[in-house]
Amino acid sequence: MSAFELVKTDGAARRGRLATTHGLVETPAFMPVGTRGSVKGLTPDDLTGIGAQILLANTYHLSLRPGAELIAEMGGLHRFMAWDGPILTDSGGFQVYSLASMRKITEEGARFRSHLDGSEQFLTPEIAIEVQQALGADIIHPLDECLAHPASRVETERSLALTLRWALRAKAAHAKGAGGQALFGIVQGGSYEELRRRGVEETCAIGFDGYAIGGLAVGEPKPLMLDLVELTALLLPKDQPRYLMGVGTPPDLVEAVARGVDLFDCVLPTRNARNGQAFTSAGTLTIKQTRYARDPAPLDEACGCATCRRFSRAYLRHLFTVGELLAPRLLTLHNLHFYLTLMAGMREAILSGAFPAFRARFLAGYAVSSEGGLPETLQDTEA
Repeated sequence: MSAFELVKTDGAARRGRLATTHGLVETPAFMPVGTRGSVKGLTPDDLTGIGAQILLANTYHLSLRPGAELIAEMGGLHRFMAWDGPILTDSGGFQVYSLASMRKITEEGARFRSHLDGSEQFLTPEIAIEVQQALGADIIHPLDECLAHPASRVETERSLALTLRWALRAKAAHAKGAGGQALFGIVQGGSYEELRRRGVEETCAIGFDGYAIGGLAVGEPKPLMLDLVELTALLLPKDQPRYLMGVGTPPDLVEAVARGVDLFDCVLPTRNARNGQAFTSAGTLTIKQTRYARDPAPLDEACGCATCRRFSRAYLRHLFTVGELLAPRLLTLHNLHFYLTLMAGMREAILSGAFPAFRARFLAGYAVSSEGGLPETLQDTEA
């Protein structure tokens, strides 16, 4: 099971420690996304070297291929992917949401078609827990329903009630398992303040080891997202971890930490790297652009990652131009190093009581020189 210690606060920003079966996570923390049991292009040693503490793996994808039974037979997900640190798995709810044209939601669960071969699949709250227990992740989640934005109040209220009933079933299923895993509840409620409040109250009444803020980054305006994060986070228990699911850009992380969030995951640093976008202290940089063909500078003068220490923008652009596999690997290393260094900087700033100054300095520098580059959501659907 997990245990959370709140070490220091600076305003609403929190510095904490999350103890899991496979090690300690210093928070606030970012989790690189390993959709199929791998952070694309990187080894466990790569991830440890850039400061990754905890990884996220995808329940939906792993249950389809290679299957939870096979992974359990191989000794569990940690041994299967040779990662010794903590692992968090999602419930599969977001992937079911993304299959809108191929799914049907009922009281019993979600019936959908596999994106691989069209075969019919059925996911219930009980099955979602069983799969995650077989995978052996340190932190698992109940099946929830995620709605796109905008959604009507009636639709959102119905969906929240269903998610809460599923949460009760998931907790009962978890109690029957072997134990040793933390179960986080997921707070839904869409863009409606009253429903978010109800989501927090009733999810906390069920009782979980931590709480995830779900149903955001699904098309809502950024100011609304941040308002909902602030509302939800401040209603959650102070002595338990808070996880914002699927968010986001570097400024999103800073602003969410300022509002009291502890854990994050997002596909942007890995997915955008494969499309040639680097995150830097001055904003985004799209290395495929012609302007970098003869640029001897590193991606980011302020970055100490191996990519920036050794390779020029001109060389990285060349790798992308000729289709070398090294190109996305080097950008992935850089982007994740940037995200993880940003989180480390925030942890240090909170400890020293300097988070407001850190926040202002980062946001000013990132906004002023941002190139724009690729959109934040790209054609790939995986991390």
